[in-house]
Amino acid sequence: METINHYEYQHKEEHGDSALNVTAGVESQPVVNPYFKRVKRRQLSTDDYVKGILEGNISILSQAITLVESNNRDHYAQAQEIIERCLPYAGRSMRVGITGVPGAGKSTFIEAVGGMVTDLGHKLAVLAIDPSSERSGGSILGDKTRMETICNNPKVFIRPSPSAGSLGGVARKTRESVVLCEAAGFDVIFIETVGVGQSETAVHSMVDIFMLLQISGAGDELQGIKRGIMEMADVVAITKADGDNRHRAELARAQIFNALKLFPPTESEWTPQVLTCSSVSGKGIGDVWNMVEDFIKHTKSNGFFQANRNRQSKYWMYESINEALKSSFYGDEQIASLLPGFEEDVLADRVSSFVAAKRLLDTYLVSSNPALFAYGCLT
Repeated sequence: METINHYEYQHKEEHGDSALNVTAGVESQPVVNPYFKRVKRRQLSTDDYVKGILEGNISILSQAITLVESNNRDHYAQAQEIIERCLPYAGRSMRVGITGVPGAGKSTFIEAVGGMVTDLGHKLAVLAIDPSSERSGGSILGDKTRMETICNNPKVFIRPSPSAGSLGGVARKTRESVVLCEAAGFDVIFIETVGVGQSETAVHSMVDIFMLLQISGAGDELQGIKRGIMEMADVVAITKADGDNRHRAELARAQIFNALKLFPPTESEWTPQVLTCSSVSGKGIGDVWNMVEDFIKHTKSNGFFQANRNRQSKYWMYESINEALKSSFYGDEQIASLLPGFEEDVLADRVSSFVAAKRLLDTYLVSSNPALFAYGCLT
């Protein structure tokens, strides 16, 4: 009698005789190479980080920025010590904020300007804030892919960072990354924003000059004024001014230039300029960079440059306090245990949102400092 395995027997019972030859197959092979051995990277000390950054070691600089962006409390403490030790070597760069609507050609523009900047003897660091998905929390972080030319330039450092749904935290960490890049010897810092949210306001508070990239032929060129972003711009560049689009770019330049006259004088006593350029042909790119240098010279001569940096430092001190308080509040174990119950009460209309917030804050303040309750500061 012919011997068949269990699977063949079951198949014949269900489907009868068939011309198909069913085999049991082979066992699944391990996905991971059994001979692979993971080599654990040596943990760098604070001295190693500081020494590597000051020597311009890009690998260590990248690891230090990762440490800054980490939410681990141990990493936070070490990152703050690294930043404090690098601070005396920072502050000697030109910080340029670049924003524009998606499709304005920010990455192509940075690639064109970046190549010219390094040819002039500068070292360039590009810090790009990449939007994170509200659903998955992930980011593409594809700026290096779009900047094929300068990403291989030894004088250029490109670092995309996810917004991670928290603008304040990322903006603060971006500012700390600027300090590390400056300590590593980069004298020109580009901070590229998403261009679709409130990140422009945060970036404007950490740069020396703010540049807005616009495109022509995309509707009313004066529409940007409604968003308030035009008021922050020191230089406006109309991109893609080449070929058949050159005439429309010049028309957009004239419209925006006339519109800027409606704004009150700037505190820097600088009249915002509007230029046209083409990142592909390179036409006008040199004029845009010359305008950036003119702005820096102008603000340094009238004292606005240093006054603006001092104001920014004070602003970020308060922002850091707000961020630390927020993190401490939500990290409190007692608050974490009470939050679900208060959420249910608010949703069931048993208590208002404002009363729930006040009770949670009172609980947090009492638990963190009982003396406040003893002196009647809380009711």
